[in-house]
Amino acid sequence: MFITQMFKVIITTLSLGCALISFQVLSAEYIAPPPFSKNIDADISRLAQSDEVKSILVGDTEFLTLYSEYMSADFRGVVILIPDWQSTPTNNSGMNFLRKELNNHGYTSYAMTVPDIDWQAAQDDTAKTINDSVGTNNEPDTSTQKQPHHADYVEQVNTEVVDNYKLKLLARYEALYQQAAMESDNIVVIAQGTSAGVLLEHYAEFADLKINAFISLSSYLPNTKRNAKLSQITSLVTPALLDIYFATDSNDILMNLKNRQRWVNRNAKFDYRQRQLFGLRDAPQQHARLSKEIDGFLRRLF
Repeated sequence: MFITQMFKVIITTLSLGCALISFQVLSAEYIAPPPFSKNIDADISRLAQSDEVKSILVGDTEFLTLYSEYMSADFRGVVILIPDWQSTPTNNSGMNFLRKELNNHGYTSYAMTVPDIDWQAAQDDTAKTINDSVGTNNEPDTSTQKQPHHADYVEQVNTEVVDNYKLKLLARYEALYQQAAMESDNIVVIAQGTSAGVLLEHYAEFADLKINAFISLSSYLPNTKRNAKLSQITSLVTPALLDIYFATDSNDILMNLKNRQRWVNRNAKFDYRQRQLFGLRDAPQQHARLSKEIDGFLRRLF
């Protein structure tokens, strides 16, 4: 009898202890991971040579760029390199190679870090869409209004998220452009992925900042409707455009390439070139082909 009572006491004590531990775990404050850009800045500051790292001021904040001076007898201009979102200026998909290789062809290069993506940018808009689809007393209004459906307001990436990224990227780009313009009147921009996609939208709007050439690497927009419009937008871009894509790119990119060429023909954009590269994008031979295509395109222009 005594042993049974002692066993019950032990079980009760253990149960209380487990409950207390569970309560402490549940009540612990959530600590968010550091932003992606902070990790990239820390790596660049720690690993890159100090004379390569330049801090550019945009508004009240700063962002880092990697600077490499031209290393040929003739100075041909400045290249601004912009990686894809959630990528780095030292990525092995061409950025890190080009920022050094183009120095040998007479270009000074600035490879910028990209801003963080605000995945919460669309929350308010989504909530508004849902609220607008119900009656004033929180009851569905079935008289004239269509009921909300998931596909009606949510796409691959919400357009507000893309707009937020575009706004922050353009702020950095304009600040870096002013720095580049102090060194040369001949400015070339090379951008990847989504960064290239939002810049194509920007240049199609007759942007104030004039560049001599824009080179797009696997450009697309991660929003279904906006990516479909990118084909027509490409034909309206003011600067000369080299549109490079890889055979291993996603269908979102590959399916639009023929439409881009059709729109270019319709709008008579004669300074548009489209080039396909085969093989892995991080292979040394691929980097050499990429550099050759870019240098050949630029030499035909100036």
